[in-house]
Amino acid sequence: MAESTPGTAPGRAGATPDRAGVTPDRADAAPGRAGVTPDRAGAAPEPRRRADAVRNREAVLDAAEALFTRSGPAGVSMSSVAAAAGVGKGTVFRAFTDRTGLLQALAERRSAPLRRAVAEGPAPLGPGTPPRERVPALLDAAVRHKVDNGALHLALEEAGAASPYQSPSYTWWHATLRESLARVVDPEGAGFTAHALLAAVRADLITHLTGVERMPVDELRARLAAYVATFLPGTETGAEAETGPGAEAETGPGRDAGTEVQA
Repeated sequence: MAESTPGTAPGRAGATPDRAGVTPDRADAAPGRAGVTPDRAGAAPEPRRRADAVRNREAVLDAAEALFTRSGPAGVSMSSVAAAAGVGKGTVFRAFTDRTGLLQALAERRSAPLRRAVAEGPAPLGPGTPPRERVPALLDAAVRHKVDNGALHLALEEAGAASPYQSPSYTWWHATLRESLARVVDPEGAGFTAHALLAAVRADLITHLTGVERMPVDELRARLAAYVATFLPGTETGAEAETGPGAEAETGPGRDAGTEVQA
């Protein structure tokens, strides 16, 4: 009998190695269940994980949008957004790093249609527009957006620990303005001029002018148009400045059309 134990009952004596081999065997037989962990390291689940990440990101942004609209900046925290989106707080942190990153992503999501119009659309925002028309139109669109969506951009300006000049959005808008400006002003000074013009459409300045000084929006737009014209040789500063450049495209970059500027 002593000899029969290892010979006739390998399943008993070999229990440890057999049980240790269960996971690989099950992975071969039923990868959908026991093979989840090993398969995650492979290529097959990668598209599914990416799709899940995209869905989670959109759910978080949808929740953040709803909370921001309902409660303002104070209602948007990583915890509250995670709860509203039905995901773990860790998912929100992994996707956006912090609250500022979440607000930045929300602003960029809103501005995506306008950025497409700027990159490939028709006049007055598209790349084929003469710079004397395009530069004022871009800045006028920025003002209208900041007036309609000032709370989001004001929250970003107040919350950001990093310089706004380092954000991808600001870099993109600065490069767009600089490129157009370089065609009508000294190319070496175009970068500085672009910074100066973008400073004129900061959310905190617009909030101060329209809120504290109670400047009407139409007057703000007209004054901005006149200011921009001083940088563009040959630009009209009369009737066009009174109405604001790009006034004919009211349904373009505004909030109601779902297109916004992040400058």
